[in-house]
Amino acid sequence: MVDERSRNIALLFIVQIMISFYSENITLPKIPKRKIAAWIKLVAQKYGKKTGEIACVFCDDKKILEINRQYLKHDYFTDIITFDYSEKDTISGDIFISLDTVKTNSEKFNTLFINELYRVIIHGILHLCGQNDKTPEEKKNMREKEEEAINLIRVFRD
Repeated sequence: MVDERSRNIALLFIVQIMISFYSENITLPKIPKRKIAAWIKLVAQKYGKKTGEIACVFCDDKKILEINRQYLKHDYFTDIITFDYSEKDTISGDIFISLDTVKTNSEKFNTLFINELYRVIIHGILHLCGQNDKTPEEKKNMREKEEEAINLIRVFRD
């Protein structure tokens, strides 16, 4: 019989294969990748979803502005752009995150950089799970769901 710890390690390995972390124009941040991957899977499950191929691409403001202009026709900086390739109950996509903007926002909102980074990562995952933030009510709900998800990451403390 497989013990619980071995099962969890096997699950983390499977999750790690499907959730990848990259960088463009910037150094990849030192983050607990396995912990984040397991957390993403847990949040997706909370919304009745499975995780497929998810790429978290960390970049600088120059790159996120280029993507925003090219694909969304927006001429401004943002912290995150999510490209959703999800099918049925399996979430998949590319999540571009500007570490420059995350840093600026962490200073602006007086929060730790890593906490702001977690918030932005999970914001993208929530979009893949079907959550929207176009209206004021949706924005309020999204913020509440981000906070709920951030509280879940404590389960995976190193």
